[in-house]
Amino acid sequence: MRYVGDVAVGAVGLGAMPLSIEGHPDEARAVATVHAALDAGVTLIDTADSYHAPAGGAPGDGELLVARALAAYGGARDRVLVATKGGRGRTPDGGWTVDGDPARLRRAAQASARRLGVEAIGLYQLHKPDPAVPYAESLGALRDLLDAGTVRMAGVSNVDVAQIRLAREILGHRLVSVQNRWSPAVRDSEPELRLCTELGLAFLPWSPLGGISRSSLDGASAQAADPRFGAFHRVARERGVSPQRVALAWALARSPVVVPIPGASRPETARDSAAAAELALDGRELELLGP
Repeated sequence: MRYVGDVAVGAVGLGAMPLSIEGHPDEARAVATVHAALDAGVTLIDTADSYHAPAGGAPGDGELLVARALAAYGGARDRVLVATKGGRGRTPDGGWTVDGDPARLRRAAQASARRLGVEAIGLYQLHKPDPAVPYAESLGALRDLLDAGTVRMAGVSNVDVAQIRLAREILGHRLVSVQNRWSPAVRDSEPELRLCTELGLAFLPWSPLGGISRSSLDGASAQAADPRFGAFHRVARERGVSPQRVALAWALARSPVVVPIPGASRPETARDSAAAAELALDGRELELLGP
């Protein structure tokens, strides 16, 4: 288990983005993927109002899917923390927009709460700083949402060290998480990870499997890996597990505040990712995988 604020969550979460953007699975498989993750011990699900197909989709499709999957789940749901994000949108050609206007952020959060069917969103995250809006003003919208009880905890995403410090100044201890891209291939958020470790903020890396090729679990050969990341495949062969599981175990070993949120679109990949919480790498393996 790890902590997001005062909430204990499974050490590996589920990134729900692949379940609702272009190329997403059908509803039955998407719901089965969520259920498989929950059965495997995942209790953090990450989505966003912008996670929808650019053509034929609508804002909030991903949130509605998560809500339906949870409603249909036969197990315990009271320990599941659903995190969503606001401040981004989609364009018809598949691009992404940024909108940090405080009034629109407040309306977006209220709409997200309705779609998720909750009185208060467990964790609401500012998706990305908007260069057209002073970051402090966007953060002020999160503070207003916290004060109003629309959200319980707040987080920020795609930020640098200075922005994290500003968010902590404005939100205080109600800032509980940072969500940045970080993986074996993309390690430029190391300064942000160190700051999160220092402050006790949950660090939720998105796309945490970057640099690791598809494993045999996905019907592809480990030999297709980028040679820069061959160590992950070597450890995986020695352990008899997927290289993705090794990559997530490596991430967990880097800091006690790391809670990776790998995406999944099939039940078997959700289960494999969750199993990384039980894979303890030894010192030799960690040295081989690199700092």
